[in-house]
Amino acid sequence: MIVVVFGLPGSGKSYFAYQLADRLKADYIGSDRLRRDLFAETIYSESEKLLVYSKMLMEMRAHIRQNRDLVCDATFYKNDIRKQFIDEAGEENEIIFIEIQAAEPVIRRRLAKKRADSDADFDVYQKIKEEWEPLQEEHLVLESTDNNINYMLNKAAAYLRRHNDKRTSQ
Repeated sequence: MIVVVFGLPGSGKSYFAYQLADRLKADYIGSDRLRRDLFAETIYSESEKLLVYSKMLMEMRAHIRQNRDLVCDATFYKNDIRKQFIDEAGEENEIIFIEIQAAEPVIRRRLAKKRADSDADFDVYQKIKEEWEPLQEEHLVLESTDNNINYMLNKAAAYLRRHNDKRTSQ
């Protein structure tokens, strides 16, 4: 199973994705950690973003070949980026998308704090928000607050069970 957790910077997607991977006993790959490994100083340029997504795509391919579950965590802010992952996975390895959203005041407060892996600030958030292309395909949308991680994880687990039930009954 390949799960893509996506959303704007500061939405809480990385925290959620890491917790979800742990709950699913799946591997986790996050764009923030990849970016840190690839670049000494991050500037969130288009070429930097594309390289990070390229590395994530390579990881996803390896997991599919090895039949290992994976949770991918990144903004996935453009349809063409998401399409690359969908096309690479193929029909037999459908990707399940979970979008994490949060109220802008929550995002602003979160991005004002120093975080371990991400250098994204409110300016980066605003830039990506301007370029954001909504996902039109069916997916789960979760609202992140500062104290609802268990609710989000339970909702996601139920969604993934239903989604897998639909796939196995076809």
